[in-house]
Amino acid sequence: MAMKYEIVIDGARRSVEFTPPMDGASRVTFTVDGRPVEADAVRISRGVYSILLGGRSLEVIAEEASDGLLLRANGRECHVEIFDPRSWRRGGGAGIELEGRQQLVAPMPGKVVRVLVAAGQQVSAGQGLLVIEAMKMQNEVRSPKSGTVERLAREGQTVNAGEILAIVN
Repeated sequence: MAMKYEIVIDGARRSVEFTPPMDGASRVTFTVDGRPVEADAVRISRGVYSILLGGRSLEVIAEEASDGLLLRANGRECHVEIFDPRSWRRGGGAGIELEGRQQLVAPMPGKVVRVLVAAGQQVSAGQGLLVIEAMKMQNEVRSPKSGTVERLAREGQTVNAGEILAIVN
């Protein structure tokens, strides 16, 4: 299942569509501004990746910054911001809420590692509902609207891509 992002690298905006590798494979396929790109990426340690891209080997160090990521590779440093169009948390969609009953589904197979609210609880748009771990990365699933949590996955539950994680009405 492809995921779409808007990425700003040192001020230059790029549209990126990413297809996660299956079964822990290192080959990654993505499209940058409509151009297909393939790379081999392996996580060496926390925040350190070995990437083979276009025949060149890169060691990339990623550090979280207050407003994105700081990446270092081959003596070069760049600032990266990642915007997920499915999420309104970065302020670009501030004030925008989806209407009606909303089902939040798992974007890829993973495991629910934390539940942040309870069924029946009132939530506001953008509030974190649960945290899912997929491909050794944790992602917070946020409410797309203000309302009441009708259904919620349980902590420790393994989920498949497309499986309902929560319903907010």
